[in-house]
Amino acid sequence: KQHKQESFEQAPMYVAVMTYLGFGIVTLFGYFRDFLRAVGLEKCNLAQERVEQKDFVPLYQDFENFYNRNLYMRVRDNWNRPVCSLPGPVFDLMERVSDDYNWTFRLTGRTLHNAINMGSYNYLGFAENNADFLKTVADKTQQYGVGVCSTRQEMGTLSIHEELEQLVASFLRVESSMTFGMGFATNSMNIPAIVGKGGLILSDELNHTSLILGARLSGATIRVFKHNNMHSLEKMLREAVCSGQPRTHRPWKKILIMVEVWFIIDEIMEGSVVRLSEIIALKKKYKAYLYLDEAHSIGAVGPSGRGVAELFNVNPADVDVMMGTFTKSFGAAGGYIAGKKELVDYLRSHSHSAVYASAMSPPVTEQILRAMKCIMGKDGSTEGIRRIRQLAENTRYFRARLKEMGFIIYGNDDSPVVPILLYMPGKVVAFAREMLERKIGVVVVGFPATPITEARARFCLSASHTRAMLNQVLRHMNEVGDNLCLKFSRLKYSSCPNLCDETDFELI
Repeated sequence: KQHKQESFEQAPMYVAVMTYLGFGIVTLFGYFRDFLRAVGLEKCNLAQERVEQKDFVPLYQDFENFYNRNLYMRVRDNWNRPVCSLPGPVFDLMERVSDDYNWTFRLTGRTLHNAINMGSYNYLGFAENNADFLKTVADKTQQYGVGVCSTRQEMGTLSIHEELEQLVASFLRVESSMTFGMGFATNSMNIPAIVGKGGLILSDELNHTSLILGARLSGATIRVFKHNNMHSLEKMLREAVCSGQPRTHRPWKKILIMVEVWFIIDEIMEGSVVRLSEIIALKKKYKAYLYLDEAHSIGAVGPSGRGVAELFNVNPADVDVMMGTFTKSFGAAGGYIAGKKELVDYLRSHSHSAVYASAMSPPVTEQILRAMKCIMGKDGSTEGIRRIRQLAENTRYFRARLKEMGFIIYGNDDSPVVPILLYMPGKVVAFAREMLERKIGVVVVGFPATPITEARARFCLSASHTRAMLNQVLRHMNEVGDNLCLKFSRLKYSSCPNLCDETDFELI
């Protein structure tokens, strides 16, 4: 049922043709400008190879340099905008201008106040500065300070670290857990400790960079299966079991399946949900192990926020390695690995992140404890459940309204990350600038981070967004979509009163 709620509508053929044509024109002008730079008629401000080092291994790839100076530099004002406030449902942006066509920027001293924040992964709204909510965080900061100055293996383990790990294990309904100070390193530094040379990693083609880096560092053989395609995965599993390792045909020491829950990686922003039940069935059939990345789903998915296992009513014991981060739903930093006690005890002495990295900051630890207790209701309130339900309501409402307007959006109906397809490079730039003019902050991304014909804007829903905020964003979206001709969908959806029901739309 969850898989059937996903939408990946294809754009009309003319959109792809115009997209390729747009990139072709920009590329031709890029070569022309390179010619002007070569003859000295235009100055190049980008880093270049030194003449005396021409025989060295090049530091800058030719195409990457070409793309940066001729395409990205023309639109660089749409990224890395400086924020000068709390990244809550609204935020303040520092105004900046460029006098040399985006090669450099200067701040004007003016501030754009109360822009609606549609770009942060603040799913449950715990990135907040309410003094009443943050009292325990302030108290722990007074007690422990802000830094530990040691690793967990030496003198960096505090009582609140152990309390957090016990709470995480209880929250996930597993035997044990271990926390780390950085979410990215939770993947990249722990995967090499779990699998190594002589092992096989089967990785989804849209997995996050941290998973890919961890797999490469492990020394294991890596094979990539098609995104969320169970036939592709089973074919690889069958071949691995039957043929074994190349040349020797010895059995693999370990076969590890690596997947994300929501494929909302920072580059692709697909918004699709992993087919967990089917993957677990394949894992059991071929006696493989499963590594599940819940960076985006933990806290925000499931009736009580316990993630995809709860959403699909799956036994957490069927997932060998459960990974997640505290940077999204919990408004903090860091990550965790959870599962059987034997696994966690092994990682405590073999994980590079556990042995060499500094322990998690005490105020960050307390912020995670505060948010998790709120979600679990251990603070004596129902605020956590209210936020989870509010996020789900906002997500369904926003997605349904965008479909009614005629935008093509990707992903699962329950995903609070909403990718809106813009396709053409010129429209991506115009969309970002138009939305900022209307005091709405969004994230846009295009090639090479996405396929060349699938440039998009990313909207992140939060429980802290009010219905008035969402309606304001939708109103401006409708206007900008008409002005820039962004409504490419050929499907028609009914406008039923109850927008939170997946049966609200019908295909005509």
